[in-house]
Amino acid sequence: MRVCGCCYRFPSNPLSVSVCNFCPVLRGSLVYAEQLHQDKEKIVAMLSLETMGYFSNIAGSQKYPFPLDLLYPNRGDFISFVGNLNSRKLVRRTIKSFRDRARFPSEGAALPSWIPGVGWSDQWSFWQQGNPGIMITDTAPYRYPYYHTEQDTPDKINFDKLARVVAALAEVISDLAE
Repeated sequence: MRVCGCCYRFPSNPLSVSVCNFCPVLRGSLVYAEQLHQDKEKIVAMLSLETMGYFSNIAGSQKYPFPLDLLYPNRGDFISFVGNLNSRKLVRRTIKSFRDRARFPSEGAALPSWIPGVGWSDQWSFWQQGNPGIMITDTAPYRYPYYHTEQDTPDKINFDKLARVVAALAEVISDLAE
């Protein structure tokens, strides 16, 4: 049994959280997901930690593609848990575990993968092998005005909030491994 994500690897433990390289050219995570599939590994969860650390309480700071803009908050002060429709149980389980451990705003959704942004990280590679996977993110380009610019510097990160998110995610990973 494995829980995969982009952080650590525990080689002596059935819980394996592994580094994945999402890159349109190299497709490191796709190669890894294919290998796990060939090895008949049972993947219970893939967590893609994608662009976390920018938070804003300003109204209008959060954007979404349609139709999500009709359903979700317009302040970028939360962490988001996003999966495809086949990963809905994982989304629910993960966000419940997160909310049980963190007093931190969070949103979660299992969405059709055709919505822009839903498959923009390593979880996509695991979906291709039929595995559940979610992206945990501050929603990157839908919130962060400095995304992929020269102004994308460490001073934009709210390290206190990021630390709270990461501490809770460590406990979430332990829950998923049970």
